[in-house]
Amino acid sequence: MTTVVQQKENKKNSSKTAPLPQTPLKLTPENYYSHETDWQYMSFSLFKDFEQCEARALAKLKEDWQPVSSPVPLLVGNYVHSYFESAESHQSFVSENRKELMTRPTKSNPDGHLRAEFTVADSMIKTLNNDNMFNYFYKPGKKEVIVTGKIDGYWWKGKIDSLVLEQKYFCDLKTVDDIHKGHWNVDEHRYVPFIQDREYDLQMALYQEFIKQTFDKKCQPFIFAISKQTPPDKMAIDFNGVDDQYQIQADLDKVKELQPHFWKVMTGEEAPVACGKCDYCRQMKQLSGFTHASEIEV
Repeated sequence: MTTVVQQKENKKNSSKTAPLPQTPLKLTPENYYSHETDWQYMSFSLFKDFEQCEARALAKLKEDWQPVSSPVPLLVGNYVHSYFESAESHQSFVSENRKELMTRPTKSNPDGHLRAEFTVADSMIKTLNNDNMFNYFYKPGKKEVIVTGKIDGYWWKGKIDSLVLEQKYFCDLKTVDDIHKGHWNVDEHRYVPFIQDREYDLQMALYQEFIKQTFDKKCQPFIFAISKQTPPDKMAIDFNGVDDQYQIQADLDKVKELQPHFWKVMTGEEAPVACGKCDYCRQMKQLSGFTHASEIEV
């Protein structure tokens, strides 16, 4: 069945690709998230998309398909992030997303009220605001700093939540359901923390490299995690352990191994591999034969 999805992808993805640019566009806050620059720079989120399903990632990139999912979890994260970026950014975010943030108007409340998820987000913000360590490390940094760099000749982009160049460190703010929740890793056959499940160690490795290439300074990565629980949990995370350093190097090695194929998929030189299980592949799937009951993959 995956083969049928792959055959459809080979035909569909034979067009609308472009050669890899030698000199990509200069990134700005206005074009950073544009599809035009996504074709020219690899990013952590795009790399993860290709890791999970190349066919799905390419279809999203070409705007041939978009996932149907609730935007609320992403909006909660952006709501918290925008608050700690600046008052102006937070007000702009609230204004632009008011329809999603507020309940429907009623006769008794014509303006509606803040949805429960964003009431929790306000609690998350208050929890961080009241934490001295968070205030000391995160708040002084320059916010939303765009960085770029090359890995083995391929261009990448990143955006740093809070960068303190003078002290040689940077911070990333993560909103999670539960900091201590285990996530099943299929390859390792064990539960792993959210950092490993979401590959945030890879993200920190990439950002450390891009800061070094952009500013010629090696900066230490920190993550501040805040949970969506009531009351919220929080944790300050570094990557100074022996295993952490090993993992960061392994992450960069993985990027060097996988990125040439991903770029060739983007430029149409190689066909994308369909995972056969994600939402995109389920939508594209056409039955082509029977599977033995004893051979069903889980």
